[in-house]
Amino acid sequence: MDAEFWHSRWAEDRIGFHLTDVNPLLVKYWPQVNAQRDDRVLVPMCGKSEDLVWLAGRHNDVVGIELSDIAVKAFFAENLYTPLVTGVGSEHVYSFDEITIYQGDYFTVPVAPVDVVYDRAALIAMPQTMRERYVERLLSLVKPGGRILLVTLDYPQSQMDGPPFSVPEAEIATLFNGCKITHLARDDADENHPRRRQGVERFAEEVWLIEV
Repeated sequence: MDAEFWHSRWAEDRIGFHLTDVNPLLVKYWPQVNAQRDDRVLVPMCGKSEDLVWLAGRHNDVVGIELSDIAVKAFFAENLYTPLVTGVGSEHVYSFDEITIYQGDYFTVPVAPVDVVYDRAALIAMPQTMRERYVERLLSLVKPGGRILLVTLDYPQSQMDGPPFSVPEAEIATLFNGCKITHLARDDADENHPRRRQGVERFAEEVWLIEV
């Protein structure tokens, strides 16, 4: 998945991964993270997610990283926020009250360390060849003792092209080796789920707590 792939998805409005409401898994499992109001929260590859607004209602410093300038501008416009914009070239920083979004390459934007991470759509957006690099970068941004609330998918990869990709339990254990991993939930889709109707024999959403 190169940068042009994601720029094209946003430019063509092919954003089926975008949720128009706050993710109910975030609401349900965020208390497990035990995040304090002054904890710095990171949402990698945040798009224009309403989850940022929900988190900003509970924390003083919510940071997003997003490649697409279309997504970032849409987030602020749709929420009627007028951000302060700084930066040069292909990377900019958009700030409004508790929310700061770094628009640029996840692997290079200069983000200060954070206390907590919420990842709903970043790891599963990565093909297997990029996941180790993604996690290495993520862990480098988390302070010692930090926590990650991670949402993943589990399905037979051979039966559906990603993204979003399947990241099974064994791979989670390998990627976050050395961290404490707690499996919080698994929600198996029934036969009426769109993916199941497309012929995928199983499709599950899983939630993890990773303690660094």
